[in-house]
Amino acid sequence: MDLIDKIRETAMRIPTQQEHIQTEEATKNAFVLPFINALGYNVFDPTEVIPEFTADVGTKKGEKVDYAIMKDRAPIILMECKWCGTDLNKEHASQLFRYFASTNVRFCVLTNGIIYRFYTDLDKENIMDEKPFLELNMLDIKDSSVVELKKFSKSSFELDSLKETARKLKYMGEIKSIFEEEMANPSEEFVKFFASRAYKKGDKKGMLTPNVKDLFAELIKNTFKQLVNDKINDRLKSALVKEELSTLEIPVSEGPTKPEDDIPRKIVTTEEEIQGYNLVKSILGEIIDPERVYIKDRLNFCGINLDDNQQKPICKLYFNEPQKFIGLFDKKKNEKSVKIDALEDINKYAEKLKSVVEAYDASKEEPEETEKTKINFVFNGKEYEVKYWKDMYLQICGLMATNHKDRFEDILNLSGRKNAQFSKNPSDLRIPKLIEGTDIYAEVGFGSRYLEGLSKKVIKHFGDSEESLIIKQSA
Repeated sequence: MDLIDKIRETAMRIPTQQEHIQTEEATKNAFVLPFINALGYNVFDPTEVIPEFTADVGTKKGEKVDYAIMKDRAPIILMECKWCGTDLNKEHASQLFRYFASTNVRFCVLTNGIIYRFYTDLDKENIMDEKPFLELNMLDIKDSSVVELKKFSKSSFELDSLKETARKLKYMGEIKSIFEEEMANPSEEFVKFFASRAYKKGDKKGMLTPNVKDLFAELIKNTFKQLVNDKINDRLKSALVKEELSTLEIPVSEGPTKPEDDIPRKIVTTEEEIQGYNLVKSILGEIIDPERVYIKDRLNFCGINLDDNQQKPICKLYFNEPQKFIGLFDKKKNEKSVKIDALEDINKYAEKLKSVVEAYDASKEEPEETEKTKINFVFNGKEYEVKYWKDMYLQICGLMATNHKDRFEDILNLSGRKNAQFSKNPSDLRIPKLIEGTDIYAEVGFGSRYLEGLSKKVIKHFGDSEESLIIKQSA
């Protein structure tokens, strides 16, 4: 189970338990300790987590912070906890301010078990900032927040890169707040910026009079709303088109289902199918990056594939009838359907699921990586030609190593939701390849679509736009 699943599992218990928790101590036991455990720290090991950590502050001796998370026998994160009914907006983190100044810890967390606020010293060294650089709401979990949270886990914690991450998150948060404020109440400078570009000058009609400014202020607010609505509608239309197209696809194997009626039916991905997919993904997460596992629903079954490739079926879930089946594949892609009485029964076939994925990854080359295939890609205006997708990926990593020598090792912080993607130790990876000019290895045991996504992820990590990479494939 990866971090996002652990966090969601912890969060699911909050609504049912919250009303029964009336003290700070109960909040710690029910919510905070599971949260720390989800980050990979053993709450029962005093070398990793110390409750009631003593932090002497000036003349005040014996002051205690609720938890200290340790690494190499030194505290790396201090946590101050409040009762789950506490409004953190009314709580001043005064204790954390004192602890921060009196220790070498560079990260502190204020929490009520539901909201987690992360602080550091970006404004002034050794003095904790008044505003958090990261906030996680367990009742409204956003994937982007969990991605950042993962960097605080036991397996990923690295002080220097975290400080840079905190700096970026702080500025992104401030920019977001500015945008939100400007969308609601455009400032005079903001109005002038747009009006000066959109409003024609040259005569009296082009003068930015107070009435014109008021007009543009209202237009800007309405335009923002319309733009957001248009984007949402575009996403919805795209999803509906994909759904309609998928109903036209004829499945290779109908499995143990009844013949279809003549009346067209709409594809609906049920909660059980999503749970089954998540269970399969969790099982396979022990051997591959779970991001490689994709779901594709059909009228008669729900397909689960590797690398979003229908030529790499992992299993099929036949959950539309009272008697449920799972379709299992062997190394030759032959399907065998077996009955299951409950979702948990999927665990019985964990080894079969793993073996078919291992068979796909054991193939010497992808189907598209033939001698006739050429992959041309353009990066920052310069064109390159390679034979295999993994070669393109390695070349892009090499370009980043050349262009960003001073901070290329930061690539080690990039990882999948469960498995490492870069390491200086090749044994950490399944199919390692050395990045030219470095001592860092990259995991290349992925399909073409996934490698394309990773390439964009790498260049974006170093500040380049995804649009600066154009990929072409020709025979």
